[in-house]
Order: sequence, then C-alpha cells, then structure tokens
Amino acid sequence: MYIHQQFCISPQHTVEPVNLGELISSAAGKMVALEPLLEGVPPGMLRRMSKAVRMGIGAGLPLLKASTPDGIIIGTANGGMEDCIKFLNQIIDYEEGMLTPGNFVQSTPNAIAGQLSLITKNRNYNATHVHLGLAFENTLLDAKMFLNDHPGRVYLAGAVDEISTYNYNIDRLAGWYDPALTSEALFNTDHAATIAGEGAALFLLSGMPDGALARIEALETLHTTDPQYVENRFEQLLAIYPVTPNTLLLSGDNGDNRYRFFYDNLETLVPLTAVLRFKHMTGEYPTATSFATWLATYLLQKQDVPAVLLKKGTVPENIDRVIIYNQYHGKQHSFLVISKQ
Repeated sequence: MYIHQQFCISPQHTVEPVNLGELISSAAGKMVALEPLLEGVPPGMLRRMSKAVRMGIGAGLPLLKASTPDGIIIGTANGGMEDCIKFLNQIIDYEEGMLTPGNFVQSTPNAIAGQLSLITKNRNYNATHVHLGLAFENTLLDAKMFLNDHPGRVYLAGAVDEISTYNYNIDRLAGWYDPALTSEALFNTDHAATIAGEGAALFLLSGMPDGALARIEALETLHTTDPQYVENRFEQLLAIYPVTPNTLLLSGDNGDNRYRFFYDNLETLVPLTAVLRFKHMTGEYPTATSFATWLATYLLQKQDVPAVLLKKGTVPENIDRVIIYNQYHGKQHSFLVISKQ
C-alpha cells in the first residue's frame, strides 16, 4: 500500500511551509493544534462545525482538490465528543424541548467523514473507525483490504482527534494527564502522566507505486498487557523486515513512567538504530500514530531529521525505512513499517 499525498494539522508547523526545527511548547498541559484557514467551506457550515470536524475538513480538502477517491475512511476516538456533551447538556437544560440541531449533527464520530463526503459530493464508500488507540490503524487495514483486490483504486484515510474539555477533565482525574507538565520537561522528569494533544493527519492511498511518497510495508496491531508478548511480536516483525544502518525507530513514548518499559524493551532489540520521539511535539491522543505516519513519510522524503526529534543514536545519511511503535494506555499496541517506495 502506497502513500501518494498527505496533509497534517498538529500543534507544530506541519502545514506548508513545514518547520519542525522550531518546537512550539505546550500550555497548561495541552498541545493545541494550529488550524489553517479553510477555503471553499460556506461560512454558515463552518460556523456550526466542531474543532474535530474543522481539522478533518482542513486536512482532507487539500487532498481532494484533484482527486475523487473510491472511499473516505476516518479513524477517531474523541471526534465529536465536545458537541456530544453539549447536546446531552441541552437535553437537561431545555428539559428535552427545543434543542440545537447543529450540536446533534456534529456530535457523532462519523460527522468528519460525512462532511468531507457532503462538501465534495463523494457518494463512494464512507466509514469511520472508533477503536480508541487503534482507530487509525483500522482505517489503514480497511483501505488495505480494498487495495488488495483493487490496487488501482484510491482511498482517503486518516485520523482526527480533538481535546474535548469534558473528556480532558475526566482523563486528568483518572491520572492520564498532568496540567503542570510541559513539553520541554516531558522526557526529562519522572512522572506518571503525560500532556494532552490533538491533531489530524490524512493520506491518499493506493496500491500502485507510481509517484508515491512512501510505502506502508507492514501493519500489526496487538491487544495485550504482556511486555514479553509485545517483544516477541516485534522480533517476528524484524525477522521479516530487518533493520539496517539506514533504519530509524520512531517511538511513541509519551513520558509516562508507567509504560516507558514497553519502549525501552524494544529499543534494546535494535541497539544500533537511531531512535526518534515525537510526542513532545504533539502530546498524547488516541490516534497519534497518524502523526507518526505523516512524520515518517516526511523524513523519508526530506532525508533530514531535526535534532529535536532524536533520542539516541546517529541519524543515517540515507534513511530508507522507518519502524513506528506506539501503545495506548498499556493495552493497545501497533507496529508500522514505512519505507521509500
């Protein structure tokens, strides 16, 4: 499966002109996405959109200007959460009377894929995967199953998640986030929490290599709390896609000391490989692997790794493969192997 175009909205300068060397810091324990101006969206429609929908539209429309995909596939865990809670509050406030329809329409996770379809008048396959930390990976699996049978087709796939105020407060009380943490101190202090993030990363995928930016060679997902099982699966992956001096390991380490051992264990299996980290740039959110996929493709294209990403090792002059490992709450794990096409 090949990535032909990509677009990313994040807390960093990932919209052209891309600038990853200048790190934008967190504020109050959050990394808030920088939204670009949306062109071609009616103001009345834009006014009613939640932030998750705006980010999804903002990342999707640039990729759909010259392409009519055979399907739109979006992954999310918290997309629509803010409007969902607003709508539920209205039910109480207005005693089930005159409710605002906009909050209802925008409150479902499939609002992002649906709005992209409506704006571009695309009546092809339209799906949304809501699987917490594996929502993005399931969009890729969905697209891959279609492309295995019809490699000439094109699919828009990706993920969007927002920092919902209500959901953030719940996660903060549960101990996942700490508002006192900063992105600069994320990997320099020992703490049992991380910072919250959000973003959108969408990709045009096909089964044809012509003109592709990168190739998704492998994708694996695991549900386990056993670190030994994760190590075994990683070793099996390396047996098929062995690391070379030109391989990078892109780690989803979010600074939470409760789960750092997952990343440390895998790093010992590739001692000569340069290790990169990215969640001090994005914060933690369920579909952060979508940003990692965008980043891996960008690095393969540019062959230049900003120093702010490097954890350890020496970056090779010719990067030909990036292995991504990410886990969510110690239960959901994924591996992605992305290479030069």
